[in-house]
This record gives sequence, structure tokens and C-alpha cells, in this order.
Amino acid sequence: MRMETDTATIAAVATAMSPSGISIVRVSGPQSWEMVNEIFRTPGGKKNLLEQSSHTIHYGMIWDQGEMVDEVLVMLMRGPRTFTAEDTVEIDCHGGVLVTQRVLEAVMRQGARPAQPGEFTKRAFLNGRMDLSEAEAVMDVIHAQNNFALKASLNQLKGAVAQRVRQLRDRILDAIAFIEAALDDPEHISIEGYADTLSGQLEPMMEEMDYLIRRSRNGRILAEGIRTVILGKPNAGKSSLLNVLSGQERAIVTEIAGTTRDVLEEQIRVGDMGMVIVDTAGIRDTEDLVEKIGVKRAMEEAESADLILYVVDSSVPLDENDREIMELIRDRKAVVLLNKSDLPVSVTVQELLKAVQGHPVISISAKQEEGLDKLEEILKSMFMEGEVSFNDQVMITNARHLACLQEAKKSLEMVRQSIEEGMPEDFFTIDLMEAYTQLGYILGEEVDEDLVNRIFEKFCMGK
Repeated sequence: MRMETDTATIAAVATAMSPSGISIVRVSGPQSWEMVNEIFRTPGGKKNLLEQSSHTIHYGMIWDQGEMVDEVLVMLMRGPRTFTAEDTVEIDCHGGVLVTQRVLEAVMRQGARPAQPGEFTKRAFLNGRMDLSEAEAVMDVIHAQNNFALKASLNQLKGAVAQRVRQLRDRILDAIAFIEAALDDPEHISIEGYADTLSGQLEPMMEEMDYLIRRSRNGRILAEGIRTVILGKPNAGKSSLLNVLSGQERAIVTEIAGTTRDVLEEQIRVGDMGMVIVDTAGIRDTEDLVEKIGVKRAMEEAESADLILYVVDSSVPLDENDREIMELIRDRKAVVLLNKSDLPVSVTVQELLKAVQGHPVISISAKQEEGLDKLEEILKSMFMEGEVSFNDQVMITNARHLACLQEAKKSLEMVRQSIEEGMPEDFFTIDLMEAYTQLGYILGEEVDEDLVNRIFEKFCMGK
């Protein structure tokens, strides 16, 4: 399905509205060159931009209502060799908020309408410049919080996801075409024994989908960061650890046990990996109502975490509160941090390794910022499984894409079930077509206008 593109000329600020070296006002649409031509002047007088070649840059001034607004560089680009595949002009002006707004207003006075959020990228999609998965990757690139997420998004932007999806769709379409042709012309095309052939073709397709679905968890972690909950008894050093990892005094640290009563959340980077660190109230039996609520929230956060950092105070013997936490992390991904290595030791690494049954243990001092360099290496081995090289690999980072893949796989499983039950061949095409359609949703070839609008309205203005 291909929707029609709005033919209005649109304009927006394509850079952040804050003081900076330069700002870019982007104009796209059939009248973009003419509109900018009306407000552009060179030092020697008016210069006709309509007579200039595409993909050239011109120095001059923007004038509006009889006065000069700013000194600028104007980049002229004719479609389809532009981001939107339309005629486009980008005005590079000085980066002040007021002057940028004045340049934009000058363009608007010539008849351009304000661009909606994501409308430039939406036009690129509607004009066939990119498919929907590539368009969504544009926003993923903008919001990437770490190098892994950036590389995954760039791979998707270059068409890595689209290529794998198209290959699957082609194989499904070949099967549909053969069945339809054989049913229409049984005298010349025999369908006898095709069920066995199709069964053999389904297995590698479902294995491919399984592979992409399995890796989607890595993809989500890459895109959003490892959701990491810090657990431990009161005064074990959890808040100090959060402050060290985040590089700022994010949590209050005192000698008073139970200072942290609520959940604190911070997004950080450990090497190339992103982490969403959640500091929680210390876990212990307490009669304090507020602290009890904090402990309950800590437990709830731990249940949904990708990783638990269990902080143990090495200067205090293990007790029943520690046993409770150890039971909580028994079947979870966790790293045990034996904190306060700068103080006299009451708990050793060897004792803790035996108690936590297989979880890695690192001796650290959050106060002295020592021992945390080993954490990055452990996280890579736990979450990336040595697989992330990004040479030719595909990471599904988009929840919508994952849902479509899961539905497509279910449809192929229905085809396999029909084969096993000896159903007529025309039953196969129903579920094969559903799988084909679900994969088409990823590329934007089977989506309706409401879904497209919902996707692009989440984009930032000017993109």
C-alpha cells in the first residue's frame, strides 16, 4: 500500500532550538526553491537561485519585510536526490534562537506551512526513498545512547533488516505462486508431493525467524540499555555505587542506614554498553511504614530487571537479609559486588562465591572508585554472548517489528500443521499469505495511514 504525499511545501528548524554555532532551517516541497529565492540576497544584490545548479551552496543574506535577518549559506537540492526525494533547500544560519526563528518566519511568509513532527522522514517513506523499517531507524539513530545501539540503528538504516525481511517474503511468495498456478492449471503443473517440498522449505524460514526473534532481546538491550537494579542491605553502598557509575551525586549518601526510601533511576554508559541503573531501598525487615514500601518496590523492580547488582558490605557478616537477596537472585542474571574493600574484611570473595552459587563476584570500593573496570567485561559476556560484531548481523530493536515476526512465524506454523493433518493445498495459501502480509508490515507495504501517522508523530520536529 502506498499513500499519497501531501504536495504542500513545508519548513522547520532541523537543529535544536538553543544557542549554538549554526542552525539549519529545512524547506521541502515543489515551491521550496522559489520561496527561498524571494528572501535571499547576495552582497552584490539579488541572485536568482532558480538559475543555479542542484547540490550547490550559495552565500548571502536572508531579508524579511524590508530588513536583513541574517548572514547565511543556502544549500540547493533538486529531487529526487534529496532526503525527502523532493526539491529541498537548507538554510544554514547563525545558531541563536531568535535569529533562527526569524529565518523560519521569513520562509513561512512566502507560503510554506510548518512541518509536522517527523514529516520530512514521512515524505521520504511515502516517496519511496526508504521503507518503513529504515524510516524508523532514523529516530533510533537520533536516540541511540551507546555505540552498540548506534551501530544496530545504522545497520537498519542501511537496509539490513529490510533485506532479510524481503528475502523471507520472496520465498513465501514463490510458494504461494506455485500453489496458485498448480491449482489454476493442473494439466501442466503437478502439485502432487508438493506438501513434502513445502514442509522442507518452511523449516529454514522458521529457523530464520526464530534467529531474529531470539536476538531481539539483545536488540532491545542495545537500544534501551540493560535495566539494572541495585539490591543490598541498608548502608551497603548502593547509593555510592549509583553515584560512581553515573559520575554525579545522584543519590544522597549518609552513614544512616535506610536513607534511600524510594526508587532512583539513571541512564549511564559502561564502556560501549548502555545501562538504566535503578537504586532501591535497602532490603531488611523493618517496622517503618515508608521504608517497608521502599523495600516492596525494590523487590518489584528486581522482578522485571535484566540484571541485578547485589551489593554486599564486606565489613559486615552475612545475615538473614543477605540470604533473602541470594534467594531472589538465584535464577536471575546478577553480578555480586563485594563493596568496602578499603575496610577490614568480615566477608571474603571465596565465602561469597560459595554462597551465591555461580554468580560472578567482584571486589570493589565504591568510595575509592576501585574494581569497577571488570564490570564491563562481565556484562559483555552475560548479555552479548560474543555475537555483536555488526559486520552483517541484524538486530531487531523495534517492538513493532518483533510482533510482526512473531505473527509471521505463527502463520508458518499453521501451514506446517495443515501439512501434517493432510489438508488440501489451497489451505496452505491462506496462512502463507498472512505470513507474507505480517512481514510486509515491517517494510510499510501493508500498513494503513493511521499506523504511519502514529509512527511518525513520535519523531522530533524538523526530522
